[in-house]
Amino acid sequence: MNEVLALERRGLDIAIVSLVRSQEYLVQSQVSQVRAPVRYLADDLAQPWVRRVRIHLAACAGDPARYLRALLFCLSRPGLAAGYGECSTLRCFALAVMLAARLGAMRPVPVRVHAHFAHDPALVGLLVSKLTALPFSFTAHARDLVQIPPASLAARTAAATTVVTCCQENADYLHDVVPERRRPPVRVVHHGVDLDRFRPVPRDRDVAVPRLVSVGRLVEKKGYVDLLHALAGVAATGRSFRCDIYGDGPLWPDLRTLRDTLSLEDQVRFVGPRSNDRIRVALDHADAFVLTPLVTSDGDRDGIPNVLVEAMACGLPVVTTSAGGTAELVRHGQNGLICPPGEPAAIASAVCRLLDDGELRARFGCAARATAEDDYDVDAAAGRLEGLLLPRPAVVLEGHP
Repeated sequence: MNEVLALERRGLDIAIVSLVRSQEYLVQSQVSQVRAPVRYLADDLAQPWVRRVRIHLAACAGDPARYLRALLFCLSRPGLAAGYGECSTLRCFALAVMLAARLGAMRPVPVRVHAHFAHDPALVGLLVSKLTALPFSFTAHARDLVQIPPASLAARTAAATTVVTCCQENADYLHDVVPERRRPPVRVVHHGVDLDRFRPVPRDRDVAVPRLVSVGRLVEKKGYVDLLHALAGVAATGRSFRCDIYGDGPLWPDLRTLRDTLSLEDQVRFVGPRSNDRIRVALDHADAFVLTPLVTSDGDRDGIPNVLVEAMACGLPVVTTSAGGTAELVRHGQNGLICPPGEPAAIASAVCRLLDDGELRARFGCAARATAEDDYDVDAAAGRLEGLLLPRPAVVLEGHP
């Protein structure tokens, strides 16, 4: 959403295509500012079968060679959709045919397909490119990148003009697993934040009960089990603090049980999912931000979590771990503290260090804001992305991470 809004401010004409309709009930207020129309391909597949067959027949009649080559490409590579994802290869082909038909009816005719996420959206984008001859590129984020087979990833990159990713660790992964001959230029474009919305507010350096905030999905890779054990260690020292955890996810019941087992009911509150506006208010009232991600046994991990950038843009010192690409954002001892993932004792020690020193929190917070201004401004990021998407307009495929 941040990227789309920033690209629209730069004058790009964008059409947004979502593979499915989100089942989430929380809608960010900034969505209403997006000018681009949103189209849902799953709705096209819900049409009567006769209409869908006609669309396929029209696509085949319009360019038989391209249609048959794309179909044969899928039939000969049924494992292209293996790993993380929700669609089979043939379902991705069906979605691509529907999208190609939509593109032919758009005016002006789009000149690029850019897919967000390397799994299903990128495969659909690849197939649209084969059906239409439009140039294709995609952005890889985290799980979508590392949890699809290398051969499937290589097939996507081989068809792309450019691959964009949000951190250098992801770029290194692409260089490691995709042969050079099948790899286009890989560009790192950090996720930016709106520095006018997320900005520092005055904070009391001598607050009696410092408030910690954490934001993230309640899933294994976010490391909330480690965070709770770390906070139990902090509480055992007698230090006063409060920690509000924002987010929803399948581990919510287990994490609340663990919190109670660790006797943290008075210190830790699970707030639940909240809008971006509410998160910003929470950051304004916080003294430090904590997020302790890890790499799961199946390879799932974060890139650079947006919430870390938002917290730092608000002038907050952060405690985090070195999992994923966080070390590109947080410089230990300069704008925050980085701990080894999966080590609650180290996390507890870092939290205690911030709780004990209001001057250190203020110094880290100033440096954190400077980092956000230098490298994570959404408008600057959009400028770099625009250079990769031109000529315009562009089509953006959205999926689910």
